[in-house]
Amino acid sequence: MRDGGPVIHSHGMESCLVTMTNPLSKEFRITHMEMIKGIQGHGYYDELIEVYPKTTSVLVRHHGIYVWGDSWISAKTQAECYHYLFDAAIKLHHLGLDWSTPDHGPIQNVKGFSSINSVIKRVATKAGTVDSNFKLQPYPRCVVLDIEGTTTPISFVTDVLFPYARDNVGRHLSATYDSAETQDDIKLLRSQVEDDLKQGVLGAVPIPSEDAGKEKVIASLVAHVEAMIKADRKITALKQLQGHIWRTGFENNELEGVVFDDVPEALEKWHALGIKVYIYSSGSRLAQRLIFGNTNYGDLRKYLSGFFDTAVGYKRETRSYVEITESLGVDKPSDILFVTDVYQEATAAKAAGLEVVISIRPGNVPLPENHGFKTINSFLEIS
Repeated sequence: MRDGGPVIHSHGMESCLVTMTNPLSKEFRITHMEMIKGIQGHGYYDELIEVYPKTTSVLVRHHGIYVWGDSWISAKTQAECYHYLFDAAIKLHHLGLDWSTPDHGPIQNVKGFSSINSVIKRVATKAGTVDSNFKLQPYPRCVVLDIEGTTTPISFVTDVLFPYARDNVGRHLSATYDSAETQDDIKLLRSQVEDDLKQGVLGAVPIPSEDAGKEKVIASLVAHVEAMIKADRKITALKQLQGHIWRTGFENNELEGVVFDDVPEALEKWHALGIKVYIYSSGSRLAQRLIFGNTNYGDLRKYLSGFFDTAVGYKRETRSYVEITESLGVDKPSDILFVTDVYQEATAAKAAGLEVVISIRPGNVPLPENHGFKTINSFLEIS
């Protein structure tokens, strides 16, 4: 009745031992491990998070794991991947390495390695962020960055990425029309257009059925996509298709991501401090990984712990930042610093309890007077 599938409940030793490596933690996190791809809905660059369950107020640490799937093979495969990841985490812990960071560097509180406070003091002193009494300025646990107008010039998006998608949408759809990926893109676009028609969106017209033929369907899709791009609509149907088109451009070396000069240095500094950095953009997670994996400064994904897109909600809605806070598992929303160039996004994030600064970059839209937010011209000003 509920379309249930097989469930495996495993009490493998690794699932018990891994919870004991950090007695104060309430969850297991791991990233940048190949076997994460074996967990449904996850990839190598994603951060896998498993929360330890509770009974009343007692944290259960020897509960084993529950894994479910569409089939016995699917559930069994995922269970094996979990145990591999737990085992890898235990072995990395023995080596004094942190499995929860992208480069699996030294755990900051293991004997023989510098504590996080000493690392902060060395870096902060060099950066001039420690006062004469060596009182440290507080650092956020996590930094969440916008892309357009924050890490990357708006002109790169409007003058390079958007035109590339617009000029190649027809070619892309024709070349990949019968693939499952493109059919999924078309399904999403059809659904979006149906919603637009119900809402009375200007210019929305029905997309022909498959019976009308491939050429007519593609012509209609191209017209809709061009209109959506022109209106800069922040909708999943458009962003997903754009990501697939841009992937071809990056693979063919027709596109290269652009970041401001201060971005790589800041990412490296935060990484050294043990601060996790995430991206939150209206663009798809695929598009985000493409931009940061192919920048004018090389592959910067090693400094990033994860990516958020409109699947968590729109960027001007407070609920989206609540979702991100819950996903990151911080003790309180103010442990997260959100950096954006958009006043409405800053307001929504602040309402969710996040710390917020607004990025001032060339080409950005002017802010309202008396906006009330701290502003920066460079990430290196963040301390």
